Amino acid sequence: MRINRIKLAAEMARRDMTVTKLSELAGISRLTASNIKRGASCSSETAVKIAKVFNASLESLTEQEGIKLWARERYET
Repeated sequence: MRINRIKLAAEMARRDMTVTKLSELAGISRLTASNIKRGASCSSETAVKIAKVFNASLESLTEQEGIKLWARERYET
C-alpha cells in the first residue's frame, strides 16, 4: 500500500509534526516513517496506524481509489 506522500506531508505540516513524532505516535520506526514520507510503500497495518494518528480514513491518505475490504475489516476498529 502506498500513502500519498504529498497528503502525508500536508497533514504533518498542519500539525507541525516531525517524522520522529509521527513514528512515536504511530508506533513505527523512524526509518519506516521517513521512507513512507519519501514515497515508499508500506503494509496495510502501518498505513492504518498512520491514518489513526491523523484521525483520517485510509482512502484519504492512500494513492489508491479505495482500500480492499479485508484490510478495512482487519485493521480498522
